Amino acid sequence: MTETGDRRPLASRDTRWAGAIARWMAVRAITPNQISQASMAAAALAGVMFFLAGEGAGAARIVWLLLAGSFCQLRLLCNLFDGMVAVEGGKGAPDGPFWNEFPDRVADLLIFAGVGYGIGMPGLGWAAGAFAVLTAYVRELGRATGQPSDFSGPMAKQHRMAVITAAAAISILEPLWGGHNQVLTAALWIVVIGAALTAIRRGRTLVLRLKEPTKQ
Repeated sequence: MTETGDRRPLASRDTRWAGAIARWMAVRAITPNQISQASMAAAALAGVMFFLAGEGAGAARIVWLLLAGSFCQLRLLCNLFDGMVAVEGGKGAPDGPFWNEFPDRVADLLIFAGVGYGIGMPGLGWAAGAFAVLTAYVRELGRATGQPSDFSGPMAKQHRMAVITAAAAISILEPLWGGHNQVLTAALWIVVIGAALTAIRRGRTLVLRLKEPTKQ
């Protein structure tokens, strides 16, 4: 990753613990691209855990759900540290912009498809992944036309991961009311609808920006 400006606003980027970990990585043989690539591995593991949880029961299901949520958060940590090591650590590479974006799109698909297959609704999972990719496409389309990146929600990347991580945690309690996979199903619908609204909102903002008269 080489991006030095137009970055996603993250409060965690300014925390002591994040800075300490990023500095630790920066002085070692760890590159931002490797961290970005690791996010795909974390997402793949999250998807597998969600699939197993959808088919599982009892204590095993609890373990799968806890691991799924943890790997989703690990994916976000990778997204945080790749940029910090690249920018603050000065280790950006020429091919960084590719590795900054491509793994994120793969990660969304792996996680939501895993949830979809686990609950027996693969179409819904793929739809969530597709709309997640669409939100990023509109943002990058804006950049390609010379506009600043639009990181607005209501279902940006951090929001999607918050929804699915919370769903994993709440799903652990489903046996208390005799449920099974209803929470994960609801979470996918929330992501689908929220991501669709996000794409529409970003698209509308982009069109309005493009229509603004050029300032002299």
